[in-house]
Amino acid sequence: MAITNQKVLRMVFTTAGGNAFTITLPQPKTGLTLTQVGAVMDLITAKNIFATPSGDLASKRDIKVVDTTTDDLYDPPQE
Repeated sequence: MAITNQKVLRMVFTTAGGNAFTITLPQPKTGLTLTQVGAVMDLITAKNIFATPSGDLASKRDIKVVDTTTDDLYDPPQE
C-alpha cells in the first residue's frame, strides 16, 4: 500500500486516414514548452518513421503532460 505518482508526455497525431495515433513517453523533462514538443512532433511527422493501420502521421492533434497519483489501498496477502 503506497501512494505513487506517474507523469507522462502524451503526443497525439492525426493520421492520413483521420484517426488518432498516440505516443506516450514516461518521465518528461520538467518545463517542456509547446514550442519544444511541437517541433519534435513536426520532425516525427516529416521523417515518416511510424507506420499506422490508418496511414502516415499527417498533423499534430494534441499535446498533454498527464500527472497521475495512485493511492493503493489494498495489497493481497502473500502466500
